[in-house]
Amino acid sequence: MSLFIKRVFDVMVAGAGLVLLSPVMGLIALWIKADSRGPIFFRQVRAGRGGKPFTIYKFRTMVEGAEKGGYYTAAEDPRITRVGRFLRATSLDELPQLWNILKGEMSVVGPRPTLLYQVEQYNERQRKRLEMRPGVTGWAQVNGRNALSWPERIELDVWYVEHWSLWLDLKILMKTLVVWLRGEGVYAEKEKFVVGAGDMEHLVKGGG
Repeated sequence: MSLFIKRVFDVMVAGAGLVLLSPVMGLIALWIKADSRGPIFFRQVRAGRGGKPFTIYKFRTMVEGAEKGGYYTAAEDPRITRVGRFLRATSLDELPQLWNILKGEMSVVGPRPTLLYQVEQYNERQRKRLEMRPGVTGWAQVNGRNALSWPERIELDVWYVEHWSLWLDLKILMKTLVVWLRGEGVYAEKEKFVVGAGDMEHLVKGGG
């Protein structure tokens, strides 16, 4: 029953968000097109619940072909567009994931979705993070976000799955607002970024 309530909440939030924020999303789309060449949205295949692949949507925050310059992205990375810096700082690049939520591929709260090849590297304990739908925000996001190393983030996600409750989701949502207002953890320290072990969120966070 609790998981059913969680899903109902997800549908209500995503549906209302898409309707109410559609003017904002439209303005962001126009701003992206005016700011740089390339598509409005960044799409990438990620691992969903049970490791099932799905395509995640974000607003593009980097120039076309940015992935050729490597995965690590610092705060002053020249590949980030002008509008991209604002979208990353405010996390507005994540708004298109409301569609992923409505489709049942994601949840408002849950472990962040990772790349398929990373799932292949999981041990038995780490695979527990796949037992819940991936989320726009999560326990790791409100307890350090990109300032954490990848193993630390996985452990926090596993803890979330093992201790999940509707109250915990509510607590995460309240903490998310604080983290968002403070603009914490948008970029990672380079020594904590490990290609092949991290989720490359520093590049794909709305990027491309």
